[in-house]
Amino acid sequence: MAALQYAGLDDTDSDEELPPGWEERTTKDGWVYYANHLEERTQWDHPKSGKRKRVAGDLPYGWEQETDENGQVYFVDHINKRTTYLDPRLAFTVEDNPMKPNAKQKYDGNTTAMEILQGRDMSGKVIIVTGANSGIGFETAKSFALHGAHVILACRNMVKANEAVQRILEEWHKAKVEAMTLDLASLRSVQEFFEAFRSKNIPLHVLICNAAIFGVPWTLTEDGLESLFQTNHLGHFYLIQLLRDILCCSAPARVVMVSSESHRFTDINDSSGKLDLNLLSPSKKDFWPMLAYNRSKLCNILVSSELNRRLSSRGVTSNALHPGSLMYTSLHHNWWVYTLLFALARPFTKSMQQGAATTVYCACAPELEGLGGMYFNNCCRCVPSQEAENEATAAALWEISEKLIQERVGSPGK
Repeated sequence: MAALQYAGLDDTDSDEELPPGWEERTTKDGWVYYANHLEERTQWDHPKSGKRKRVAGDLPYGWEQETDENGQVYFVDHINKRTTYLDPRLAFTVEDNPMKPNAKQKYDGNTTAMEILQGRDMSGKVIIVTGANSGIGFETAKSFALHGAHVILACRNMVKANEAVQRILEEWHKAKVEAMTLDLASLRSVQEFFEAFRSKNIPLHVLICNAAIFGVPWTLTEDGLESLFQTNHLGHFYLIQLLRDILCCSAPARVVMVSSESHRFTDINDSSGKLDLNLLSPSKKDFWPMLAYNRSKLCNILVSSELNRRLSSRGVTSNALHPGSLMYTSLHHNWWVYTLLFALARPFTKSMQQGAATTVYCACAPELEGLGGMYFNNCCRCVPSQEAENEATAAALWEISEKLIQERVGSPGK
């Protein structure tokens, strides 16, 4: 359950205890008032201290505020299947003092996605999360859905995607969440996803490019490209190209690219400093899974920065991030060596909720409104590799990616 913000909470003392016959209640907009059942009256001031208070923060996730037929506010705990007239936030009240500054919340590697969203109402926001049926993608989608956003889980495996939707609905039956088919290893599937989304005639405020594969053997996609390169990079690039106009019309909008610190251990230029397609989509004899993954993650940052340069003037910003080191996700399952490594490291890894925190931060942090072209780790901006900051390489990658798509399906967005 998300932590409640309680900065400024006074220590409880005898002056805060209610006299017999008094009850503490809250209004619909969070102000605390006091009911005297003996005299059948109410008042705003605490009967002993004389203070006026309000509840701090939003309701914990899983809770919902309702009003009965008499106009009395009550609270529904969907997780524990119970109702109460007692506001769960009453233990965390703050004194009515508008001149008192609020403490600025700090985020780090231990912060969870739900803590990032604490107190945020995402109603009216439409968010697409690729690869959202498990791992940090699922936690990202769930966290936004439980805070009111309309979330679309864009996944290759629809059985698992629909199961993920049901898990979210079990936590909150009013969550606005749905699954749509998207196979990033197929440019045709990306096109079909775009057409299905466009037919809904809804805006798009956040596109989270989260899906990735890791440790897979060399295979070619139906488009004739190495599968890891197409899934992790080119499929997302094509998706962004297709959704570009919808994002611009929905501005301010954000694109979030989930990359990795492993981007630091590779290059995609040849010895002369020019972008080498053979390094991006290698032949079988030149393929090494770890190196291919690293290159795809470098591509993610380069595309994010170039996208921000191209679209920030139209209200669309883009940032890339590293979710966390050695998180125990389904990415590892393709090779037993990685499975063993992840199993040994599991006690020291982040949870999925912690892993999703930086993604959620980049997607909704108010302080990032209008800002892009950056790289984040543990919810803090950091400097990526020198290659990831190479604008010439980013522009060349953009150009060659457009060319690869055009050769296979025509001009992007057409």
